[in-house]
Amino acid sequence: MSQASLLQPGFAEPVHAAQQVFRRALTALSEPGRVQSVADAPALDTLAPATYVLCLCLLDSDTPVWLSPALDTAALRANLAFHCGCPIVAQPEQAAFALLTAAESAQLPAFDPGTDRDPDLSCTLLIQLESLAGGPPSSWQGPGILDKRPMNLPLPDAFWAQRSAHGFPKGLDCFLTAGDAFVGLPRSTRVTRMMQEVI
Repeated sequence: MSQASLLQPGFAEPVHAAQQVFRRALTALSEPGRVQSVADAPALDTLAPATYVLCLCLLDSDTPVWLSPALDTAALRANLAFHCGCPIVAQPEQAAFALLTAAESAQLPAFDPGTDRDPDLSCTLLIQLESLAGGPPSSWQGPGILDKRPMNLPLPDAFWAQRSAHGFPKGLDCFLTAGDAFVGLPRSTRVTRMMQEVI
């Protein structure tokens, strides 16, 4: 099958749609846990609509991307190359962005957390979930949250334990997606689970 035959549409109105998604992505990181919707967004093969439009908005030729085995397909590679121009890297530590699933999310030590001097050089994770609810209860605190925000994302315990290992300002910013919705989890957010602070 030729690469051209694998191509699927991106945004119907690229400039306007990309601006809208970018604003929602900024809001997601500045107001952690607040659900952002991208209704009528296109899906792509293994990617949910929210994951795909974040790729279309955030990835470009300067953002090396690592694809988890569960999401990596020929169609995904072809469309990311065509619509985003982002290089695909073989090793997680080389990535500026990474696409992975909840089952693969407990690999945080493999990604670059930045440095105390340059925390902005860390990798950003796009973690695709089945849902943004249904997991163990947690409470989020930090910049962009008034008092506390209750969340119950279905992520493994190892994800939270590994996330707590990075000393702020180092760390990994995350977008958690499901269907046509996503939330942001920046490195500055403190997450408390099971009455025990894990970051």
